Amino acid sequence: MTAKATKKIEIDETYLLDFLKRLLRTPSPSGMTDVIVAIVCAELESLEIPFELTRRGAIRATLKGKTSLPSRALVGHLDTLGATVKHIRDNGRLELVPIGHWSARFAEGARVTVFTDTKQFRGTILPLKASGHTYNEEVDDQPSAWTNVEVRIDAKTSNVAETRALGIQIGDTVSVDAQPEFVNTGFIASRHLDDKAGVAAMLTAVRALHKAKVILPIDCHLLFTLSEEVGVGASAVLHGDVSELVAVDNGTIAPNQNTSTYGVTIAMQDSSGPFDWHLTRSLLKLAQDNDIEHSRDVFRYYRSDGAAAVEAGNDIRAALVCFGLDASHGWERTHKDSLIALTRLLVLYMQSEPLFRRDQQALGPVGDLPPAEIEPLT
Repeated sequence: MTAKATKKIEIDETYLLDFLKRLLRTPSPSGMTDVIVAIVCAELESLEIPFELTRRGAIRATLKGKTSLPSRALVGHLDTLGATVKHIRDNGRLELVPIGHWSARFAEGARVTVFTDTKQFRGTILPLKASGHTYNEEVDDQPSAWTNVEVRIDAKTSNVAETRALGIQIGDTVSVDAQPEFVNTGFIASRHLDDKAGVAAMLTAVRALHKAKVILPIDCHLLFTLSEEVGVGASAVLHGDVSELVAVDNGTIAPNQNTSTYGVTIAMQDSSGPFDWHLTRSLLKLAQDNDIEHSRDVFRYYRSDGAAAVEAGNDIRAALVCFGLDASHGWERTHKDSLIALTRLLVLYMQSEPLFRRDQQALGPVGDLPPAEIEPLT
């Protein structure tokens, strides 16, 4: 198991929350992530952390350790949910299809920006029957579906020709306002906390290590992906030498779930299958040994960057650590204590020794792999 990390590192709560605010106020639906990539790159530069970009802009940064093999990686995603213009209706309003998987019931009432090739327009997503004064009980009877909502553009338009004259076209991207609110009770209510809260925790952890001048035992790569919400995730951004991958994302707070509201949650399995036995249990031990509030959970309808990486054929040990999130992919809410617990665990994990030195080889002998921990029945 991973050795206990002993160096105490202070977490800068102010930085964590301020950087999260900045991320939440930056639109980044899947397919439109250049601006938020630039923000994260600037932050890495300020910390003197070298990085590279893939062709599409996913970030691969490297924290150098005492040795380069084996190496580990943390991964979070910069993209969020959003929508695309599917059709211009006769009344000049816009029919949408979603970017990512989210319900139209959570789109109703959202303030949005429509990004054309050259301009931006503000608007609101409304149900087709939006006025009780006109439709009476039909307002409540219409089904919740993407075909039953439309964008009312804040511009002078009432027909197809006028909307087209604005420069709005089929395929334009629609970003949904995060509308963040940081409450004095520690709660943070906002859209797109998935996964901007995870990214903020990652950078806060790295900043804490940088400030404390910690030398890591092995290289740790920071991966920031651009298309997790549409299923691609970390499938194409990994370094070939990575043996341990820890995805940072949300855990769902709901009945029959065991996600910690105020701590960090270590996922044991998601819809793609169980995570690595040894890596998940080493993370649990780090949390337990260092008095970090934590829990375990299993997610039935959920997949992460780690799942995408494994399904792409990467032979890595994968795990998932989560901040608690209520109403995921809807009107989301987390608590700063959960983000701090997550950050503390990431700081400890990056300082810890690799699980197995044998893992520096893709193919090799048993090496320091442990014997079976469970005695067979006789």
